[in-house]
Amino acid sequence: MRKLIIKNLGILVLAILGIASQIQAQQLPQYTQYIFNGLHINPGYAGYKNDGYFQSTYRDQWAGFPGAPKTFTVTGDLSANEGSMGFGFSLLSDRLGPTQTNSITATYAYRIQTGRKSFLGLGVTSGVSEYSLDPDKLRPETAIDPLLPESKVRLYTPNFNAGLFFHTDGFYAGFSAYNMLGKKAVLREDVALGFHDFHYFVTAGGLISLSEDVKFKPSFLLKHVKGSPLNYDLNAMFLFMETLWVGASYRSNVQLWNENLQKDLSRRNAVAALVEIFIAPSIRVGYAYDHTMNALESFKQYNSHELSVGYYLFKKRNVMQNPRWL
Repeated sequence: MRKLIIKNLGILVLAILGIASQIQAQQLPQYTQYIFNGLHINPGYAGYKNDGYFQSTYRDQWAGFPGAPKTFTVTGDLSANEGSMGFGFSLLSDRLGPTQTNSITATYAYRIQTGRKSFLGLGVTSGVSEYSLDPDKLRPETAIDPLLPESKVRLYTPNFNAGLFFHTDGFYAGFSAYNMLGKKAVLREDVALGFHDFHYFVTAGGLISLSEDVKFKPSFLLKHVKGSPLNYDLNAMFLFMETLWVGASYRSNVQLWNENLQKDLSRRNAVAALVEIFIAPSIRVGYAYDHTMNALESFKQYNSHELSVGYYLFKKRNVMQNPRWL
């Protein structure tokens, strides 16, 4: 079974391999501000904030590099039936060189009160994704490559994700699995445009009060997909006067299982600075700046920027009455 091999990605592929050596196995978009919106990584998060919340996020990966990833998402979620149910949705557009992924999903979470101030959310997400390849962005200027399709190629696949999300006033933990359906839908004899392997996420964190006006939130995220090292994020955030978040994140990977990975696969290390502020009682604006520490020397100038804007349908309440410190 021969698949279409795109040979003209050239320097883009080399750069991506150098900057993020695990990109071959990582198929979902990268986010840094999932710290403020768990719906990006866990369906069980839907309804956590209780009030209706909508957020748009734009990420410019390796800004300035031709063909680098650019991701735009719109998400929304709310709770219903006195907080026992959560509903959400997500719209995604993700570009990488000549390829683009568009998806639309809906989320439902059943929320169980396990204690006076503790809840467990069991969530599922379903939807559809479109993968497309524009050959006009790959055609050589001097010759015609017979391996390239003559027109735009599109493939469609169903999406199904599931997750558990537990939280109290000062602690949270979650586990989720993505891309549980649709692997065969993106495989054809003439083209290998998309990959749909299981992605697993494990996350946990807590909120520690340092003073009346300052709180500290340490957290971590583990990410794994077959054929990739185990990726992890270590995060440290400070909340000032329940209005301003400031913090940093460290991202790296480690090989724990023998999955026949490339022996000389380099460890990717990156740091990120994050800030988020309530500019109004119902509006929060966030920004993240990512810097890859061990990129190829010629690509160290390309860093990543991520901007988000969120809107609550109702006025922000006290964080202890309605814990919304995610």
